Amino acid sequence: MNKCVHFRIVSVLSVFTLCFFFSVSNAQTTLPNYTPQNGDIIFHTSTSNQSDAIKFATKSKYTHCGIVYVEAGKAYVLEAEGRVISTPLMEWILRGKDHKYVIKRLSNAAQVITPTALEKMKAIGKTFMGKLYDKTFEWSDTKMYCSELVWKIYDRALGIKVGETQSLRDFDLNNKIVYEILNNRYHGKIPYDETVISPRAVFDSKLLIKVAER
Repeated sequence: MNKCVHFRIVSVLSVFTLCFFFSVSNAQTTLPNYTPQNGDIIFHTSTSNQSDAIKFATKSKYTHCGIVYVEAGKAYVLEAEGRVISTPLMEWILRGKDHKYVIKRLSNAAQVITPTALEKMKAIGKTFMGKLYDKTFEWSDTKMYCSELVWKIYDRALGIKVGETQSLRDFDLNNKIVYEILNNRYHGKIPYDETVISPRAVFDSKLLIKVAER
């Protein structure tokens, strides 16, 4: 068989398989050994340009996170990606490196995330919808980055701090990639005392338990 024709056939089959997996999984809104629950926090390794910098600075494998919500039987992830948006769960997973993820949940979620509490979480999330991604990781609400979005919703809706905040200076800023990105974004004036919350800090919260992983 001609190599070019063979390549095209393999490519078409790969796309078909991926689309089939996406449509079936999204319709079921479940993953192997996991049923989405409102308030779950999902993590993956982003393929964005700044993902390596986040890994080096925070010493974390996972560089992006969001909150899972279920609407009309379908699961979505509220995330800060370009803007604060709601993304279908499977689309979110397929966007991550190697399609791998970890999902965590409050150990007492059944008692804490009541219908009233959930509505409050959603209401606070709506106030952030459409806000631009915060490339300078400021603690204001003007813009929003991923772990900041998760942390503030939990804090303001439930009074729960999923992870300990830190100062920018607490991270490893000596790495060349990290320093160059920050130096360029802050125009040479890095605010070392800025309050930040990293994906790793959320991931490491002792209030969370792991409920799914791939």
